[in-house]
Amino acid sequence: MTQVIAMFPGQGAQQVGMLADLAQEYSLIGETFAEASEAIGEDLWALTQNGPAETLNLTYNAQPVLLTSSVALLRLVRSLCPALQIVAGAGHSLGEYSALVAADAIDFADAVRLVRKRGQLMDKAVPAGEGGMAAILGLEEDALRQVCADATAAAGVVEPANFNAPGQIVIAGTMAGIEKACELAKAAGAKRALPLAVSGPFHSSLMKAAAGNFAEALAAVNWRAPVFPVFHNVDNAIAPLAEVQEKLLAQLYSPVNWTGAVEAVRGKAEVAIEFGPGKVLAGLNKRIDKNLTTLGTGDVASLNEVVALIQGQ
Repeated sequence: MTQVIAMFPGQGAQQVGMLADLAQEYSLIGETFAEASEAIGEDLWALTQNGPAETLNLTYNAQPVLLTSSVALLRLVRSLCPALQIVAGAGHSLGEYSALVAADAIDFADAVRLVRKRGQLMDKAVPAGEGGMAAILGLEEDALRQVCADATAAAGVVEPANFNAPGQIVIAGTMAGIEKACELAKAAGAKRALPLAVSGPFHSSLMKAAAGNFAEALAAVNWRAPVFPVFHNVDNAIAPLAEVQEKLLAQLYSPVNWTGAVEAVRGKAEVAIEFGPGKVLAGLNKRIDKNLTTLGTGDVASLNEVVALIQGQ
């Protein structure tokens, strides 16, 4: 088995100490982090291993750290399994940049600098404390859209932001809008409504200010046609090279439809590999498509399982 779908997680997958066991065994992990650290002038490995978590979780830190983690793990699997053939790629939000690096559409160092800039602009778009996100569990999409519309009318902007899996949708907006939407969602039958520990209303219309400033950074980078199809978050479709920057800009203020992403790549291969710490996407994929096996790579045990599968052992 050599053909796989490559998947890359977004913010929230990071944790202090991640990839430590792999770094002890494989120098490629540390080398990749050193390359990324040089690109932005910050020791990302020290931040990843020592934290503190509050600093690691800042969006402009978490984004380059996670992209670097994904690229390091991809490089490691490729070095151990030369026969690996990626037939399609998809990433959750930030993970889309990891997918584009994997597909050789952009140089790694350029991508690290881009996502650092992306994080800084996202952080500045809405002042701290004025916007946020919440996960709504156990409510259908139509019902949640109505909840958001009612909450927006009553309290402040709030919109669906991440369609992560059936019955698991994240909303984003003003703090007042989020609070009202959580209240209305529970009244409408949601099992849970959980505010998330993020610094802004990502993937909502409130992020349009960040997109305007990000266009220049995207245009300054050398882009190439991907060597395998990358499905974009905005429409779960493949984009011609001329439209990639436009898709990445729109992604900032548009919902991430991960359910749609999994449906789009379904049938391309029987196995997906999640290149990143943890198994966030594997958990979502299981709820979206039970027939798609998704393996993680974020620790030695997971890596060994992936290598054994690819090598047909």
